[in-house]
Amino acid sequence: MFGWLKSRAITGLFITLPLVLTLYIFWAIITKLDALLVPLIPAAYRPETWLGANIPGTGAVAGFILMVVIGIITKNFFGKRLVALGEWLINLTPGINWMYNTFKQLIDTIAKSQKDAFREAVLVEYPRKDSWCIAFVTGTTKGEVQDITKKEMVNIFLPTTPNPTSGFLLFVPKKDLTPLNMSVEQATKMIISAGIVTPETPGEIQKNTVK
Repeated sequence: MFGWLKSRAITGLFITLPLVLTLYIFWAIITKLDALLVPLIPAAYRPETWLGANIPGTGAVAGFILMVVIGIITKNFFGKRLVALGEWLINLTPGINWMYNTFKQLIDTIAKSQKDAFREAVLVEYPRKDSWCIAFVTGTTKGEVQDITKKEMVNIFLPTTPNPTSGFLLFVPKKDLTPLNMSVEQATKMIISAGIVTPETPGEIQKNTVK
């Protein structure tokens, strides 16, 4: 009986833990945004002035509106010039410039990955023979790197676990890569979970469908 209860408790934990963590992080973000942005809203426009009570999420709504306004402003000529001036001033400030550029490069990398910068998931032997890693094809090798070898080379990004935003850029012969049927999204989930989340193969999907 104890073993049965323990098994059911572990099953319940695995089911509820992702939901609890998601809700906790979501609520923490909402609370933090309220604490930061609500005080910046004029008192006449705050929910407590109209309704007599605070409404959780007001900061998130204000932040969204602020991002839309900033996006509209920076899309025109004068906005772009203003952003360029701001970045120029930041780059002149020691200590802040490297931090800003690091975050900017990280965000740009994530944004590009959302635009199918990673073409497909492949297997590559790394860091030694008979040891395989999942990597993403980012393009065909060109320029000096391709000119120094007679083999057809491919650019691949080899991500680290559990943080796939860091990794290594490798130039590998195309014939040494093994294409995978899994999507880039499925491969990313597998990397982040350290192999715990494994996508089903086409054969497994067909068997489960028949059942």
